[in-house]
Amino acid sequence: MPERNLEFGKYGAQGVKGHEAVARQLDSLAGYIASPITTMRGLNARLTYLTRTAHARAAAATLGFTPSKAQLRDWRDGSVTPRRATLEKIEQAYHAMRRENVARYLLARLNREGRGTRVEIHPLNQSQVPQPRQREVGMRHMNVRSWDRIVTAWAAGAEQELDDAWVEQVIDLGSQWGQYEYVTNVGFAA
Repeated sequence: MPERNLEFGKYGAQGVKGHEAVARQLDSLAGYIASPITTMRGLNARLTYLTRTAHARAAAATLGFTPSKAQLRDWRDGSVTPRRATLEKIEQAYHAMRRENVARYLLARLNREGRGTRVEIHPLNQSQVPQPRQREVGMRHMNVRSWDRIVTAWAAGAEQELDDAWVEQVIDLGSQWGQYEYVTNVGFAA
């Protein structure tokens, strides 16, 4: 069975780790606020999400977002613009909280009561690899029945755990699983 790639891209291949593509797809399914945080609308929407209820404020506090009532009021009415570091902290807290809130819903949709979800794995881009070194790698389909470890690691933001959970699923491709460690895209719907 192939091992993990040690020198990916040595001959010009391009792609991302499979778990990064899965995280990107899960992020798109999470449905984040479309307006950027640098606009008043985007900032207010994120602040409302983080401070709407006592439960949301407590969860935001555990993520390190603890503004005073005066700061929130000034940010919302536009009299004070948060610093760049503060905007990044707000964005990180929002993404972490949104992932945590959506994870249970996504898990149920992806597992589909044990039937799982069909996944398309698009191979890495070999257009820059010299012809004699290119290999035949086609798009693959597989059915992932257990999303528990993947979604839990994604919600927690644990990249290494997400990588391990994804590789555990990709091994089902058989002896060719190493060819799909790096991909251009992983597609699925929930």
